[in-house]
Amino acid sequence: MNTTTLSLNAPGYFARRSWFDWLFALAVVVGAGYAFARYAGAMDEYEKAILIGAAPAAVWIGWFWRPLRTLMLATGGAALLAIALYMRSTDAFGADLAQADQVFLLKYFLSSQSAILWMSVLFFMSTAFYWIGFFARGTSGTAEKLASRLTWVAVGMALIGTLVRWFESHQIGPDIGHIPVSNLYEVFVLFCWLTATFYLYYEDLYKTRALGAFVMLVVSAAVGFLLWYTVVRGAHEIQPLVPALQSWWMKLHVPANFIGYGCFALAAMVAFAYLIKQQAGETRWYKLAPLWALGVVLCFEPVVFRPSADGGTSRYWAVYFGISALIVAGILMARRRIAERLPGPEILDDVMYKSIAVGFAFFTIATILGALWAAEAWGGYWSWDPKETWALIVWLNYAAWLHMRLMKGLRGTVAAWWALTGLAVTTFAFLGVNMFLSGLHSYGEL
Repeated sequence: MNTTTLSLNAPGYFARRSWFDWLFALAVVVGAGYAFARYAGAMDEYEKAILIGAAPAAVWIGWFWRPLRTLMLATGGAALLAIALYMRSTDAFGADLAQADQVFLLKYFLSSQSAILWMSVLFFMSTAFYWIGFFARGTSGTAEKLASRLTWVAVGMALIGTLVRWFESHQIGPDIGHIPVSNLYEVFVLFCWLTATFYLYYEDLYKTRALGAFVMLVVSAAVGFLLWYTVVRGAHEIQPLVPALQSWWMKLHVPANFIGYGCFALAAMVAFAYLIKQQAGETRWYKLAPLWALGVVLCFEPVVFRPSADGGTSRYWAVYFGISALIVAGILMARRRIAERLPGPEILDDVMYKSIAVGFAFFTIATILGALWAAEAWGGYWSWDPKETWALIVWLNYAAWLHMRLMKGLRGTVAAWWALTGLAVTTFAFLGVNMFLSGLHSYGEL
């Protein structure tokens, strides 16, 4: 009866909103209204509908997880500052992008490339501090707190870089501007901040920072690829969209796809932590063979990259190989100490499940959107293109995982190994297809 009385007397959803919640909502609505009033003439009906729907969605997600309010306001304000600095000088197409090398804040912090480089450095630093936290004496968790804050700042810099890059693309010339999710460089930035943000949500939900060391490894690996892709391929240069990508479907399909990829990667790294905790007391080397094999696979990645003429690529990936080998060996050698700091198997299992469930939902949406996009672009919903085939394999893999979880109570070692193997399948669908197979999606090859 007491529970019923408390439930009836509890304030309603809107009554629980603080003044900052309403200030945030007002800022979002005003910003969306300004964007609609100024740029509606350049939008088609679908883009207008996306903008109108994005405003209440942003308010809801900010109210659902309150740290996002500060993140969105801070990154939005920084992006507007960057735009204002660019607009102080104009050329034939709009803002003078040469200001990125002349204005202090743009050159070192707020231009898209500067912000993304800061993102890269901060993600590396946060990964290092999460691992320092595992081995630091005492229980104050100072290193892990610093790592968590660095991750938040890195996500913020990634968002600033993305928003400013979007603006910069529109200033290069007519019909060049586009949402920055069109090539591997841009989607790797998207993958990094989405994966990190989902991890931060679970960190806040379960009140533990111990998983950051594992999850940030996959983010740092993506950053390593991003830096290689920038230096060797010059991928950071903004390019016009190829005809196949000149569609409003891209604005929906690609982000939904990478929410799925990010959640699957997060689940795989949590599964790796689960296996480390399970094998903490094992002393027989042959019992650890699967984990050693995993390390060999991770370290073998550089072999798939073709060397450049001057050998620069080979040197870069040789360093990557060495660092990866040291990290994997260090984790296995220190597994007992690491296992002591990890949360219980129930939490690890729950994070794994929730990540796969969210990722599967968005990957399903992305697959449906992709089929609709294909029907518009190529005249058919499905053509068994290699990318489509491997997307189906990924979908079936996680559909089977969830089916076994919900229907058969799948838990423990099998679930963890399955989730970890799923990362290999997902990585091939994301990168391997682009590298080794050709098809309708070959515009994304390395």
